[in-house]
Amino acid sequence: MGQMRVGIHVVSGLWLLGLTLSSVAQPFSQGPGAASSAYAAQNDSLSAAQVAKRLQEKNAQRAAALGQFNGTRVYRMRYTGFPSDREAEMVVNVTYRAPDTKTFSVVSQNGSKFIQDRVFKKLLEGEQEALNEENRRNTALTSDNYEFTSAGYESTPEGNQYVLNLLPRTKNKFLYRGKIWVDAKDFAVVRIEGEPAKNPSFWIKKTEVRHRYVKVNDFWLPAENHTESVIRLGGRAVLSIEYKDYKITKSTPLRGSETAREGSK
Repeated sequence: MGQMRVGIHVVSGLWLLGLTLSSVAQPFSQGPGAASSAYAAQNDSLSAAQVAKRLQEKNAQRAAALGQFNGTRVYRMRYTGFPSDREAEMVVNVTYRAPDTKTFSVVSQNGSKFIQDRVFKKLLEGEQEALNEENRRNTALTSDNYEFTSAGYESTPEGNQYVLNLLPRTKNKFLYRGKIWVDAKDFAVVRIEGEPAKNPSFWIKKTEVRHRYVKVNDFWLPAENHTESVIRLGGRAVLSIEYKDYKITKSTPLRGSETAREGSK
């Protein structure tokens, strides 16, 4: 019974990775500095539909520009509840090659063997599955998959950002409802907060997900994902993925940028 309760988080984790991939496959670029006051005044009146349209267009351009990158991930999971607490960690080196190839090399792992084999490794398997063209299309941040409405406009130290509400058009467990923060200058997603459009398991009462992105050369790639699930019969599981040590090894120039190139450092 205890193993079942831990194992059900595989489903939640797979949803998380599917969501992450829809962003990884569409890297984000951003120019230096915050937007000017004049620029902000010009763009804060854009409708949610206009922001979503520009976001989709820019995502397509950035996805086409990114050819290959390497990076390291640290997976951590802690489960508290019946019959006992469990935790584990796994470090993985990752190589991505456009448009749909990703290879993983496990560097180290420790803690609960069950979590290592039945959660972390299942996450990697699910990520490979999510890379196929149909899954990427069905989970992308597009008007085909979501209804976008305005939730405000914020000024931050990193620049001005549109905030959009997301309402999934279908009850797909790889889609989510929540909010995204979109850079007002380059129309790149910089933060996501949400929950699954469809509960990934009867045993999971509630799941909350947060994503944050970081600039790497001319692209924005995942920096941190955090998923917290509450179990219907008691217990809580926290899954986090830290992304670091990125190196863009192949890319083509983006419009307005001279830094993207093959073999960039």
